[in-house]
Amino acid sequence: MSFESSIPESVLVPFAPGSVWLAGSGPGDPGLLTLLALQGLRQADVIVHDALVGERIMALASPSARLEFAGKRGGRPSAHQDDITNRLIELAKEGHRVLRLKGGDPFVFGRGGEEAQALAAHGIPFRIVPGITSGIAGPAYAGIPATHRDTNQAVILATGHSLGGGPDWRALAATKAPLILYMGWKALPTIAAELMAGGLSADTPVGVVTEATTANQRSLVTSLGTCVTDLAASGLEPPAIIVIGEVVRLRPALEWLPAQTALQNG
Repeated sequence: MSFESSIPESVLVPFAPGSVWLAGSGPGDPGLLTLLALQGLRQADVIVHDALVGERIMALASPSARLEFAGKRGGRPSAHQDDITNRLIELAKEGHRVLRLKGGDPFVFGRGGEEAQALAAHGIPFRIVPGITSGIAGPAYAGIPATHRDTNQAVILATGHSLGGGPDWRALAATKAPLILYMGWKALPTIAAELMAGGLSADTPVGVVTEATTANQRSLVTSLGTCVTDLAASGLEPPAIIVIGEVVRLRPALEWLPAQTALQNG
């Protein structure tokens, strides 16, 4: 059975030569791919993919597709963003169907907006294919809901890595809304100190989920006052999503993934 015949025709959309799809692959579990992302994998001539797109997802690509790695990992040699963007433009101008495949969602700390702006400026047709972001899916796989009617009516997605120095953590602490941190591992000592200086209690629960939604997923439950020490002693390694707030207390009742390894501290 061909890919096209395996899903309803109404789901498929044209993937024209000379165009770029900016697609999210989700947090890691291939089952969380959207049908459009799968279509892109099967129909692209060239797939420019990030480091966080796992092998199980890349295995779904068409055998005829050319794969180009464009991973960006903190602290390691990485492709420069301008080079990646220029490569997308070059490939599209050569007439290829180009899939720019990112982990999570391309518009949630994925630099998809920057790439889309460049494509638009060069007259390259493009489509945005949203993906399930790891900041929502990772905690969910660990039994931590982003929102719950009994705890919060808002949630804040933030990055611990920013060219502009990051958000005003004390101001965010004042909102009392749970924080979901992307790329917050290295900056956690500063973030935790600033949040407590902004009024959050040292007892505020913290959940850390590493390699979320994959077979290697592990999690740590700790507190704001001890999270830096506990994380250093845990043996966990990034990539990780960090959740700070009362929703973390719901985890014992909502943990549904028995295969994961959980570390409980504090």
